[in-house]
Amino acid sequence: MRTRHVQTDRLTQQILESGSGPLVLLVHGFPELSISWRAQVDALAVAGFRAVAPDMRGYGGTDKPADRDSYSILHLVGDMVDLARALGEERCVVVGHDWGAAVAWHCALTRPDLFTAVAGLSVPFQPRRPKGPPTAAMAAVSKRAGLGDLYISRFQADDAHAAFDADPATALRKMFHAYDGATPVGRQSTGFLPEGVGLTESIADDAALPPWMSEPHFDEYVAAFSAGGFRAPLDWYRCLDLNWAQTAFLQDARIRVPAAFMVGERDPVRYYAGPHEAAMRDWIPDLRVQRVLPGAGHWIQQERPDEVNRTLLEFLGGL
Repeated sequence: MRTRHVQTDRLTQQILESGSGPLVLLVHGFPELSISWRAQVDALAVAGFRAVAPDMRGYGGTDKPADRDSYSILHLVGDMVDLARALGEERCVVVGHDWGAAVAWHCALTRPDLFTAVAGLSVPFQPRRPKGPPTAAMAAVSKRAGLGDLYISRFQADDAHAAFDADPATALRKMFHAYDGATPVGRQSTGFLPEGVGLTESIADDAALPPWMSEPHFDEYVAAFSAGGFRAPLDWYRCLDLNWAQTAFLQDARIRVPAAFMVGERDPVRYYAGPHEAAMRDWIPDLRVQRVLPGAGHWIQQERPDEVNRTLLEFLGGL
């Protein structure tokens, strides 16, 4: 397993890689890095695959463009196309977690010739809604339900990253704690915030690291986000309405390649993304695997590496 930099058309991307054989790209989410896939990189390499996990645009050792609109879904998919080409590959499987799942689903949706199979972790495929941009819809739903603001709505603010940048270690520790499957009921985040209360403020100050997160591993995250900041990662969220505007050509499109989906039973993201799980087969006719991992939370590839690895390898073996 090694880390190196790859020059693509538009970025210098830092990747974690191991193995030789068919290429599998592993796309991380927020607030993560390529290192969140170490267990999968190792298992895939041993099984005869070339596993590559990039630090995504705006994260870690990869370039961080200053323009907010440079973090649209089309840019993110394009980065994976560029990376596969730079690695000398014409076909690959793409696996994504959290925001990376949205990228992976759109890779398969737009370039099935290149991304010949797809697996999403924690975030199901969410088709483009025809009635208007998503941020207004999220705000309206939250208001009707009296739940407070969804944190994604708060992330739209120009200065939303400032609270995270002020104390990256505390922000990361609280987020990993509040979305973990081992965190007791009542201490997990629901994703909804009372007026005047930020995401990190909504999580207890005595939040502990999850059982799977060692201090040295956590220090790697803290070092990366202390150096690179949270502005670019939150720009992914600030492009939600831009994504909607740019993807009208994908309205009603379906994912036609073989697919798999895994989610933790106790993943708080299911409160606001879960309803799409039941309808996934309507949008992904060749959905071959759909698993709910009992007791697991949001960080499933790190919480439950053996189960995730086994499911991925079974899925890849059946292609």
